[in-house]
Amino acid sequence: MVKVTFLHPDLGIGGAERLVVDAALALKMKGHNVSFVTTHHDSSHCFEETKDGTFDVKVVGDWIPRHFFGRLYALFAYIRMIYAAFYLAFFIDQCPDVVFCDLVSACVPVLRMNKKLRVLFYCHFPDQLLSRPEGNLKRLYRIPINWLEEVSTGYAHKVLVNSNFTANVFESTFTRLAGKVKPSVLYPCVDISKFEIVPLDKRIDVLREIGIPSNATLLLSINRYERKKNLSLAIDALKYVKNAIPEKLWTSVYLVMAGGYDIRLNENIDHLKELDAYSEDLGVADKVVFLKSPTDATKVALLQSACCLLYTPTGEHFGIVPIEAMSSGCPVVAVNIGGPTETVIDGLTGFLCKPSPESFAEAMVKFISDKNLTHRMGEEGKKHVKSSFSSEAFGDSLNAEIESLLTDSKPALKNN
Repeated sequence: MVKVTFLHPDLGIGGAERLVVDAALALKMKGHNVSFVTTHHDSSHCFEETKDGTFDVKVVGDWIPRHFFGRLYALFAYIRMIYAAFYLAFFIDQCPDVVFCDLVSACVPVLRMNKKLRVLFYCHFPDQLLSRPEGNLKRLYRIPINWLEEVSTGYAHKVLVNSNFTANVFESTFTRLAGKVKPSVLYPCVDISKFEIVPLDKRIDVLREIGIPSNATLLLSINRYERKKNLSLAIDALKYVKNAIPEKLWTSVYLVMAGGYDIRLNENIDHLKELDAYSEDLGVADKVVFLKSPTDATKVALLQSACCLLYTPTGEHFGIVPIEAMSSGCPVVAVNIGGPTETVIDGLTGFLCKPSPESFAEAMVKFISDKNLTHRMGEEGKKHVKSSFSSEAFGDSLNAEIESLLTDSKPALKNN
């Protein structure tokens, strides 16, 4: 049995959080002792497994500010994680054998100060590419942070990434690590058992609760309320759909936008208001329903009620939601750039489209007009996920990586 501790910035609700929880579950199923150390954990805004006693969760450094008057988020995230890393490396009651950390690599050199620890870093995507440029001052601020991200990532014993797309971006972004760090791809997974068929009456109850008729033709978007997720594309496409189908069909069409919503994040609050106003401007507000941080049960019921999932981010590094949709038998309409090109089989489990409302609308109309298409592609999606993205396959691969960290006498990375 190996003692594995996951070090994660904020155990909230999101794709990165879902991955680390699934990774922890997979390792626990393999018989390992698994726990979490985090800088923030809100029991009202987290995945069930992190609050029901499945894992021991230790919160460290939550007293450190997250920002300075709405600025310097990255700097304070680094400070918080470095503080938590010192705790984990030198002050925790039982030192782990392996630390699995992600998102913030600045903690890795601190962890390496404890020679007994083996460190695995999971790179979802280079953080410096996710930071929006906001002028010369912001660029100057990011220079040392970007440098630290690159250098500290190289201190990990092993680096994993979530897709071949991310692996290529990793190598082109972190040029100092060229020839020294070769990341391995470990695709995220889903627990297929969580997407078992929801009875029709319960699905109808969910629709009624959010004000949608039980016979509605449902289009669904699931993503955090962040501008980089390009959620307005779904609303734009809905406007095109309105003009492309007969009035009789349009009457039954509704778009549900369900997203992670954190009241601590101004962007979540502001962007939801923007999307609501945008739907009004386009004249489709009566057809759009916004949901804040739906429960897993609600999300599954919606996926199994929808004719398709609209996945709008452009250049998304992976995207767990399309896999969850296919697990539920819901076809996916996604942008043909980035991670979805490795998960969605175009023409079989959904459609990969240009990031334009016209292209998305064309795919949406196909599902609205042909319910059999939803069923056929939905069944293919289930098969695809079971063969390629199951918890079992993920667990076997991750367990092999953990064991190799402990048995390999040499550092996994040439620069360490």
